[in-house]
Amino acid sequence: MLSTGTPLDWAWVDVAVPRPSGRLPGVSMAGFRPRVPALVDIAMVVHPSVTLLIDLSDGEGIVYDAQGRHERGSVVVGLLPGDLRAAGYGVAECLQIRLEPVVAAAVLGASAELSGTVVSLEDVWGREAGRAGDRLRATASWDERFAIAAELLGRRLDARPPVDPEVAYTWRRTLTSRGRMRVEGLADEVGWSRKRLWSRFRSQLGITPKRAARLVRFDHAAHLLAAGHAAADVATESGYVDQSHLHREVKAFAGLTPTAVAVAPWLAIDDVAWPDSSPTRSPVTGGERIPDLR
Repeated sequence: MLSTGTPLDWAWVDVAVPRPSGRLPGVSMAGFRPRVPALVDIAMVVHPSVTLLIDLSDGEGIVYDAQGRHERGSVVVGLLPGDLRAAGYGVAECLQIRLEPVVAAAVLGASAELSGTVVSLEDVWGREAGRAGDRLRATASWDERFAIAAELLGRRLDARPPVDPEVAYTWRRTLTSRGRMRVEGLADEVGWSRKRLWSRFRSQLGITPKRAARLVRFDHAAHLLAAGHAAADVATESGYVDQSHLHREVKAFAGLTPTAVAVAPWLAIDDVAWPDSSPTRSPVTGGERIPDLR
């Protein structure tokens, strides 16, 4: 996350990702290490995950500004944080961990309280946040850092009860359909009423099923825009009524126009750091079985 007041040049940032054998389901990680000290000032674009940003830099660290609220150092970014910027100066080394909401509910708890906010990781994890940061800073190897993070997350996953299988299934179907499944259809698939699905999904993941679908659909559209597709084509591909509908949704989620999202530095590195978010990756739609949820 490097900026010098000119368009971001990711060629000056080393990006590391975990080996496939070290990945946890529902968890994506990437490490960012600028090669030279520089000014960090970048707008972040929302995506369908809860994010841990662990500041590994020396000095005062990165400051995150979300709707007038400021947090410094390591933070948790909940779903739908609104306009969010990261700023600071130095070698802003950072470990970014993206948690699918189903995983975040187990790792962090209180998902509904995190939605729409940015809070200090210490406020969520207590003293463990400081100990985790110290362990991660003690090694310069990204492979070791990813292993430490996976250990910490795995321990928390084992210690907390999972969300309802119906809620987890609904989230996965929302992702694989790219937000184009209706809530009524999802409720029918899990054998719940629409009202019950809305209530349980909202309380456990911090977002309503309809809002989740809109967020997933926006994320797909944003990546198509960043890949160079025309806005009219993106609107059709993503299931919007028309280009005006796309414009309104992009403005609502990112505070930007589709043209600005297409050149957003935050999305420019996704093919390297988050390859699973590529718009060319086919969703899992065929052959998916509805589990026995009784």
